[in-house]
Amino acid sequence: MLILVRHGRTQANLEGRLQGRLDQDLDEHGRRQAVAVAAFVQDRCEVDFVVSSPLKRARQTAAEFGRPVEIDERWLELSYGEYEGTPHADVPSEVWSRWRDDPDFTPEGGESLAALDIRVRGACEELLARADAANVVVVSHVSPMKSAVAWALGVGIDISFNCHLDHASVCRIAVRGGRPILQTFNETAVIPTP
Repeated sequence: MLILVRHGRTQANLEGRLQGRLDQDLDEHGRRQAVAVAAFVQDRCEVDFVVSSPLKRARQTAAEFGRPVEIDERWLELSYGEYEGTPHADVPSEVWSRWRDDPDFTPEGGESLAALDIRVRGACEELLARADAANVVVVSHVSPMKSAVAWALGVGIDISFNCHLDHASVCRIAVRGGRPILQTFNETAVIPTP
């Protein structure tokens, strides 16, 4: 099973900013989310391997699984280029339209969804045999997770704007007959209050 986990919340997430490659720590709530999502997954299955994006928020979430963590840069978040750190509301509407309508749109200094999709699908293909024999947790970010879901469904990355993933959410992709099968989408654990 391939178990995709989105990292917990950061201050930039709380403030409604495009985070992209900004390398922030989890905030206090995000740390609680990381603990809860690791327990949520481990209550349902034995975790054999943990893979993570190299960004701190993903590595901090991955550490809660209590296993060695393999770092794979292909699971990095989309680079928003000149818009990194920008509040969502301050991104011009025409930019949002271009992102929605054209997977090849690349903001200045950033990355296109199409380029992200190529790297994530490659990572998924490499993990397929392992995920057929073991439970592999991949801790990543919203855009790579949507790409992996699109890969499992056999559709294009253009579904990104038609689905939502919460912080510390889980998507499960089973392997049947050597093919990926999406089993669950956006599962979330109950986060304890302080």
